[in-house]
Amino acid sequence: MNMTDVFNGLGNFFQWTFTFMKGIGNAPNVFFWLIIVSLIFTWLRMQSKFNKEAKEKGSLE
Repeated sequence: MNMTDVFNGLGNFFQWTFTFMKGIGNAPNVFFWLIIVSLIFTWLRMQSKFNKEAKEKGSLE
Protein backbone atom coordinates (compact mmCIF):
# COMPACT_ATOMS: atom_id res chain seq x y z
CA MET A 1 0.00 0.00 0.00
CA ASN A 2 1.42 3.36 -0.98
CA MET A 3 0.37 6.92 -0.18
CA THR A 4 -1.80 7.17 -3.32
CA ASP A 5 -4.00 4.37 -1.98
CA VAL A 6 -4.31 6.16 1.35
CA PHE A 7 -5.31 9.47 -0.25
CA ASN A 8 -7.72 7.79 -2.64
CA GLY A 9 -9.30 5.98 0.31
CA LEU A 10 -9.65 9.26 2.19
CA GLY A 11 -11.16 10.90 -0.88
CA ASN A 12 -13.70 8.11 -1.28
CA PHE A 13 -14.59 8.32 2.39
CA PHE A 14 -15.13 12.09 2.21
CA GLN A 15 -17.25 11.78 -0.92
CA TRP A 16 -19.44 9.21 0.82
CA THR A 17 -19.68 11.46 3.90
CA PHE A 18 -20.70 14.51 1.88
CA THR A 19 -23.40 12.61 -0.02
CA PHE A 20 -24.80 11.59 3.37
CA MET A 21 -24.64 15.21 4.53
CA LYS A 22 -26.58 16.36 1.46
CA GLY A 23 -29.34 13.98 2.45
CA ILE A 24 -29.78 15.36 5.97
CA GLY A 25 -29.89 18.91 4.66
CA ASN A 26 -30.00 21.80 7.08
CA ALA A 27 -30.86 19.73 10.17
CA PRO A 28 -27.41 19.93 11.85
CA ASN A 29 -27.37 23.72 11.49
CA VAL A 30 -30.81 24.03 13.06
CA PHE A 31 -29.82 21.61 15.84
CA PHE A 32 -26.70 23.57 16.78
CA TRP A 33 -28.51 26.93 16.59
CA LEU A 34 -31.18 25.63 18.95
CA ILE A 35 -28.51 24.49 21.39
CA ILE A 36 -26.69 27.84 21.18
CA VAL A 37 -29.87 29.89 21.68
CA SER A 38 -31.01 27.77 24.62
CA LEU A 39 -27.58 28.10 26.27
CA ILE A 40 -27.61 31.88 25.78
CA PHE A 41 -31.03 32.15 27.42
CA THR A 42 -29.88 29.92 30.28
CA TRP A 43 -26.80 32.05 30.76
CA LEU A 44 -28.85 35.28 30.76
CA ARG A 45 -31.31 33.84 33.28
CA MET A 46 -28.47 32.76 35.58
CA GLN A 47 -26.75 36.13 35.23
CA SER A 48 -29.97 37.90 36.15
CA LYS A 49 -30.29 35.71 39.26
CA PHE A 50 -26.67 36.40 40.24
CA ASN A 51 -27.13 40.16 39.75
CA LYS A 52 -30.26 40.13 41.89
CA GLU A 53 -28.48 38.18 44.63
CA ALA A 54 -25.48 40.53 44.53
CA LYS A 55 -27.77 43.59 44.69
CA GLU A 56 -29.52 42.17 47.75
CA LYS A 57 -26.19 41.53 49.48
CA GLY A 58 -24.90 44.95 48.47
CA SER A 59 -21.90 43.57 46.62
CA LEU A 60 -22.96 44.85 43.20
CA GLU A 61 -21.22 48.10 42.35
